[in-house]
Amino acid sequence: MTVTLLPAATQAQTAPAASLASTVKAAHWRQRVLLICAPTATDAQLQKQRALLQPAGAGLTERDLLVLELPWASLPEADRSYLRQLGGSPDSFRVLLIGKDGGVKRRDTEPVAPAALFATIDGMPMRRQEMKRVK
Repeated sequence: MTVTLLPAATQAQTAPAASLASTVKAAHWRQRVLLICAPTATDAQLQKQRALLQPAGAGLTERDLLVLELPWASLPEADRSYLRQLGGSPDSFRVLLIGKDGGVKRRDTEPVAPAALFATIDGMPMRRQEMKRVK
């Protein structure tokens, strides 16, 4: 599992040995989680998604978004099983957005532009409350 921390770190970093399920559970009510699943770490769509998100680091941080890159080829079986439950597939690219409540809010089979991702998040009731508090 690779964690992309933006904007503080500009390259992907290897995550601790925690399982994907425990990482998502730890984010519950604290962070939204963006799972970027691809057959391999060199997948063209994964690289495109990374390139799309790279300049959007401030927006990701503002929306409490933890970005996880998940190349199937390097995942343990427990993480693969968990991803299948969420709607992931080992043979294709998927982007899954998990809300702070733990529910899957968006599923995509193509790289997602930050504007589309942010529009989905900004339409969530919890995010609207967060934006009111900031004003």
